[in-house]
Amino acid sequence: MKGRALIAWNLRRVRVAQGLSQERVAADAGIDRAYLGGLERQSENPTVDLLDRVAETLSVPLSEFFVQPLVGESAPAPLRGGRRKS
Repeated sequence: MKGRALIAWNLRRVRVAQGLSQERVAADAGIDRAYLGGLERQSENPTVDLLDRVAETLSVPLSEFFVQPLVGESAPAPLRGGRRKS
């Protein structure tokens, strides 16, 4: 798996496992939500500094974005969209 795809896979995997929306992670990391979505779609090329901020926001080591998925592992499912009930 190429680097950008690996980062996208792991970013979504970690974010979804923590139950966090793109909007929440982006706001906490100080980046635009559309940019974070672009990272997850592999259309953006992040700097190490940006990845470091996102990793800190998610409370994971930077190396977590470079973990190879297991053979046959399914892609991380997106969180259900829409607003949550109060």
